[in-house]
Amino acid sequence: MIRLLGAAFTTAADGDQRDDAARAQVSSRLGIAPAWAVATQVHEATVAVATGPGSVGEADGIVTTTPGLPLAVRTADCAGVVLHGEGAVGVAHAGWRGAANGIASAVAEAMAAADAPAAGAVIGPHIGPCCFEVGPEVLEAFPDAQAITSWGTPSVDLAAAIEAELDPVPLRRTGGCTRCGAGWMSHRADGTPARLAAIGWVL
Repeated sequence: MIRLLGAAFTTAADGDQRDDAARAQVSSRLGIAPAWAVATQVHEATVAVATGPGSVGEADGIVTTTPGLPLAVRTADCAGVVLHGEGAVGVAHAGWRGAANGIASAVAEAMAAADAPAAGAVIGPHIGPCCFEVGPEVLEAFPDAQAITSWGTPSVDLAAAIEAELDPVPLRRTGGCTRCGAGWMSHRADGTPARLAAIGWVL
């Protein structure tokens, strides 16, 4: 697990974060509540406000000002982003569709609307430009974040796109390509249904 102040990103060793037992073990290690606020992720830019644990419905971003309430999005190549403000936290599930639709900035806007603007953000492990082979429709969505895979085909740098989207909010990258790096879960690599989690809570 990668742990930062008020944020954590699980690894494959932490288990499938759709599983209650795996989530409980992660919560115990982090010293946070075992019941998280989560969403049914739909690869769009809808943000929900959570006041308690459980499902917030269809959304790819969640924001809370409730102390002690963990928020989580689940990923297996998409980027999980945790944003922090004074008395608030937000999480974003940013696949290419969500990133193209501005999910990270939508979370930042929801935090600002709660009078707790984002002061910093962390992007967790996700598929890197080294492995994110894409077609022309994805390239067109990211004209300023285009890249090349390690085998020479068109790619997109999701972290660069999200960093530009959030500017001037400083973004820290944990690093790690989920497809070619060791210790992650990657749907592109092996079709796994298992998921990592990006978790945030109010400091």
